[in-house]
Amino acid sequence: MYAIVDIAGQQFKVEKEQKLFVHRLPGDEDSNVSFDSVLLIDNDGKVTLGKPIIDGASVSAKILSHVKGDKVLVFKKKRRKGYQTLNGHRQLFTQIQIEKIQEKGGKRASAKAEDTPVAAEAEKEVKAKVKTAPKKAATKSKVAAKPKAPSPKKKPAVKKTTKKDLKK
Repeated sequence: MYAIVDIAGQQFKVEKEQKLFVHRLPGDEDSNVSFDSVLLIDNDGKVTLGKPIIDGASVSAKILSHVKGDKVLVFKKKRRKGYQTLNGHRQLFTQIQIEKIQEKGGKRASAKAEDTPVAAEAEKEVKAKVKTAPKKAATKSKVAAKPKAPSPKKKPAVKKTTKKDLKK
């Protein structure tokens, strides 16, 4: 069983007991976190796809440690100008371990109006009305278009004189 989860703006494919590094999360070490934005769950071939997320699904994880990534050096130089800079950066990460992938349940899946049969029938009626509604024809605006002003007459182009014309 695996799931695709949105964690801190990135999508991760996670499985139970998997350890992974994500961008720094708020929380202390050995505390639990839960991610509700589950995009896809595959349960032994049975795939559940969210639109865009699966209602009621969640992934719970345990924060193992807060660490820093490797140093990345950024060097900038403009030749023949005497300009050069060297900057370093270390990204902050959190190491988590996935504890549980839950398909349904939780706060979101409890009371939803769309799951009731009355709401489903009302939705079907609205869709039927939309399909049978006549399409409006494109109408021109009622404001009359202004007549175009006559363009001023252009002067005829001046003919260039050539040596042949002068000989005549």
